[in-house]
Formats: sequence, structure tokens, C-alpha cells
Amino acid sequence: MPDQLSQAEENYLKAIYKISRQSGTLVSNNSISVEMNTSAASVTDMINRLSQKELIHYQKRKGVRLTDLGELTAIHLVRKHRLWETFLVEKLNFTWDEVHELAEQLEHIQSRELINRLDEFLDFPKYDPHGDPIPDENGRITERQQVLLSQLPVGEKAVVVGVKDHSTPFLQYLERTGLLLGAELMIGERFAYDNSLQLEVADQQKLLVSQKVGQNLYVQKK
Repeated sequence: MPDQLSQAEENYLKAIYKISRQSGTLVSNNSISVEMNTSAASVTDMINRLSQKELIHYQKRKGVRLTDLGELTAIHLVRKHRLWETFLVEKLNFTWDEVHELAEQLEHIQSRELINRLDEFLDFPKYDPHGDPIPDENGRITERQQVLLSQLPVGEKAVVVGVKDHSTPFLQYLERTGLLLGAELMIGERFAYDNSLQLEVADQQKLLVSQKVGQNLYVQKK
């Protein structure tokens, strides 16, 4: 692991890791600026700092990618964040829409021993309260077969296993509609006009959801 990093440096590494996982390509300065909600000049400055610490490779006018050391550092940050979210929900009874900001603060704690004991205390969870995989101590991630709800064919049954959008409004919407992790559903109809979906939830309730919801909810086919 690198010498101790600032919280800002850690946040940038985590942002680059998140974007690269979603896109699978080099990460542009602009996408980092959007993710971090900061100026292009600030991104350029941080890229230089992370490059000097050999945590990223930068290709001019193309973008950046994490080095092996940078990726390992980012994965351990993700591990801490998701373990803290799990602890806050399971042990302190926070709701899943309350824990992100708290975990953002707690993830910067440096003690590896504390995090390993936290993992053991929680009985080595594989997924956090939002359905995101939790890397183990060695950085390994348990992947699963999942698709976005919008990709599910009509008539196919599935279980909600995760969310793409972690925003508070979206999580609160899911709470109100009952589309929580573990909810069983089937697409009864897809409307061509706006790609909205009529869902049959738990074989009883019928629920109309927008295309946006379908593009931000992960399900696993049954």
C-alpha cells in the first residue's frame, strides 16, 4: 500500500475506480470532474499528484487508468466503505438511504486490523445494504449474474438484488413502492411509448415504474 494519502486523494481514487468499473475504458478528466463535482483545474492538479505517487497512468487527451497499486488502494477503500454501511444498517439500525455520508467519513480510518475485525464481527458479508459486492481482505470480489430491470424480458421472474443509483431520493422511492432487496417481481407489460414497465410484485401488487427506475435497479433472474 502507498504512503498515507489525503482524504481528497483517496476520494479521487475511489471515483476513478467507480467510473472505470462502469465504463471499462480510460476515465476522462471530464467524467472525474462530474463525479467529484469539482472544476477541471482541480482534477488536473489531482491527476498530477496521483501520477507522481504511481497510483494512476495518464494518457494526454485520452484519460487515466489506475495502476495495480492504485486499483488495490481503491478496492480497499471500497471494502471499508461497504463494510461500514453494512454495520450501520445491521447493527445501528440506520436506513439504507442514511448511511452513505457516514460511511464516507468512516472509510478513511487507516487501521487494517479494525476493518478485518469489523468484517469478522459482521460474519464476512458478501454484499452491502445496497447490494454492492464487498471485497474481501485480499481484494477479491464475489460477482453474481445480474441485469438491469430494464433489460428483463416480459414474463421473466426475478429478484431485486441491487441499485445502480444510490441517491437518497431513489432509495426512498424504492422504500415507498416496496421494491427493496429481495423483492420478487415479474414484468407484466412494457409500454412502447416511454418504455415504462408494469411490474407484478410478489405475484399480487401491480406497479407501474418509469424507464429511469428500470435503468437503475439490478435484478437476478429466478
